[in-house]
Amino acid sequence: MALHGLGKVTIGVPNVDDTIAYYNDFGLEHRGHGLFATRNGGEQLEIVHAPTRRLVELAVAADDTDDIAAIARRLRGLGSPVDEDGTSVSAVEPITGTIVRVVVRPRIVIAPEVSPTPYNGPGRIDRWGRAPFLSRTEPVRPRKLGHAVIGSTDLETTMKFFTDGLGFKVSDYMGDKAAFLRCSVEHHNVLVMAAPVNFMHHTSWQVDDIDEVGRGAHAMLEGNPERHIWGLGRHYAGANFFWYLKDPAGNFSEYYSDMDTVPEDELWSPEVLHGLQGLYAWGPPPPPSFLEPDDLAALMTGAHSTTG
Repeated sequence: MALHGLGKVTIGVPNVDDTIAYYNDFGLEHRGHGLFATRNGGEQLEIVHAPTRRLVELAVAADDTDDIAAIARRLRGLGSPVDEDGTSVSAVEPITGTIVRVVVRPRIVIAPEVSPTPYNGPGRIDRWGRAPFLSRTEPVRPRKLGHAVIGSTDLETTMKFFTDGLGFKVSDYMGDKAAFLRCSVEHHNVLVMAAPVNFMHHTSWQVDDIDEVGRGAHAMLEGNPERHIWGLGRHYAGANFFWYLKDPAGNFSEYYSDMDTVPEDELWSPEVLHGLQGLYAWGPPPPPSFLEPDDLAALMTGAHSTTG
């Protein structure tokens, strides 16, 4: 696959300072001016001002300039105006208005590799003594940006932009309501869902294991219980462990670990998932505010705060 993952998300919010403070607490490294880095992916988040919360730009990583040229041709074939400079190509997704930029960048390498977490099981002893996670005292810091989820008022057109234009593959469908799309070996890097208004639902950030998912959420909720949205649980689509929190602008952010991978396309067959099956395999039921964020009506009427 020419594409190999997400490079960066740029999120527009009305309350920049509060949102910057949140993602600093979340474990991303603030490099100033709203730019954040992950442990292994470099600068992967930028917070900018916008009248309403939204996904301003999504950067997708490609291997080389031949990939850029091929994507530019496909986008033009869809009738999308493109801006190409040889090492990158950008176009505006026509429904959500998100700028999607494909850039040549190195693949993310985690070095040294993270050792598998030892877990005991029935009749199987992989660790002795106290569980090793108890000795982890450092703050949880995500390894990389995994995926972004956007709501679109025209699911079919937005999907076509990502698949036919950019070259994303479909991993699974949630009936006719959403599609999990990948541009890497992970199960999904973009989830597009049908919505009454175009908006950003959440970003997702990879940590080492289920203990880091729990430790990260625990630290975020100490003194700030209002940040909790949904978790701990495990998804069916993608099979990753998850915990969702809410930033001050209303965007959700997810810690995740252990996602399904698709190293070869022929080894994976998309499923059509129905009802809550597409959301989770186990865990507490999703709250109504996860399925329909509290500010959707405000976003539809443009009544969101413009201060900050």
